[in-house]
Amino acid sequence: MTDRRVVRLFRIGRSQVLPIPSAFEMPGDMAHMRREGDRLVLEPIRRKDLLAVLATLEPLNEPFPAIDDPPPTPFSL
Repeated sequence: MTDRRVVRLFRIGRSQVLPIPSAFEMPGDMAHMRREGDRLVLEPIRRKDLLAVLATLEPLNEPFPAIDDPPPTPFSL
């Protein structure tokens, strides 16, 4: 069985608030919430790193155009 705690719900304005005990903290600062019958399910939103996003892209099948942009002249004092 999973760890269980009794927590107090309270209101701030029109929103019901649930403080999450440190033993139940989730990574990040965003979560998906859904209702399953009488239960609320919270799932952390995990951000993909850049390499994971790039791995999902299709390869380019065309050459890159030539760019007429010479490198800058070195600066010296």
